Amino acid sequence: MRTIKFFTCLFLLFLASHTKAQEFEVTVTGKGKPVLLFPGFANTGEVFKGIVDELSTNYEVHTFTFAGFGKVPPIAFPWLPKLKDAIEAYVKTKHLKKPIIIGHSLGGTLGLWLAAEEPKTFAKLIIVDALPTMGALMIPNYKSEDIIYDSPYNKQLLEMNDQDFKKMAEQMVQSMSLNKAVHQQLSNWIIMSDRKTFVYGYTDLLKLDLRDKISNIVIPVSILAATQPFGKSVVEANYKKQYKNLKNYTLDFADNSGHFIMYDNPEWFLKHIKAELQLK
Repeated sequence: MRTIKFFTCLFLLFLASHTKAQEFEVTVTGKGKPVLLFPGFANTGEVFKGIVDELSTNYEVHTFTFAGFGKVPPIAFPWLPKLKDAIEAYVKTKHLKKPIIIGHSLGGTLGLWLAAEEPKTFAKLIIVDALPTMGALMIPNYKSEDIIYDSPYNKQLLEMNDQDFKKMAEQMVQSMSLNKAVHQQLSNWIIMSDRKTFVYGYTDLLKLDLRDKISNIVIPVSILAATQPFGKSVVEANYKKQYKNLKNYTLDFADNSGHFIMYDNPEWFLKHIKAELQLK
């Protein structure tokens, strides 16, 4: 009987180790100092396609796609804290020495969180159109504790039929990029995302408030900000307000670019990334 129980326990442990949901998928290209590429919400690592070849000639590039997006299966909630913890474990397990983070939107906010909690782990942050707290930008009288999964808006999104969700996605991307040629790709990423991850994962992002915590960051931070659709003066005011507790950062503006700077102004984007990494 003890033997049967022993092998039963081993079998259950085997199942647990082989059925554990993965928080992300990573594609590794090139050799050299590690660079981690974090895409924005609902996007895949393909969003960085325009810079991966250039970077991988001198760096070991780790391109992430997060759970629930692209073809990566969803994971349990809370989603965003699990991503952060899994990335920390990935860096340690892979023995990555002082990696550089390049993060767009959600990926940039995630990079700030990692650098604030692990000040000595990373070498540099390059933030692409991202803030310490998205919620404060979007919600009047914002309080993190007021953001919950069980809200009427979330319920509406979860119950929305596929056709209406598709229409919503197509409308959302109109203001995200001035490059109409990529609107279909952006909306396709939203449509193919796991619905619960799209809804509750965004709730996780809205709830995250790093405005005080970024004072822990000691490494250099470079911020590349889009000027559209609100205009440079509004964007600059928002960035300086949210980043006031960050000690060491530079702020550059991509003129005539929407949220997806890499699509709206690809030459400017690549030039600034290469300059930050000291590539010719």
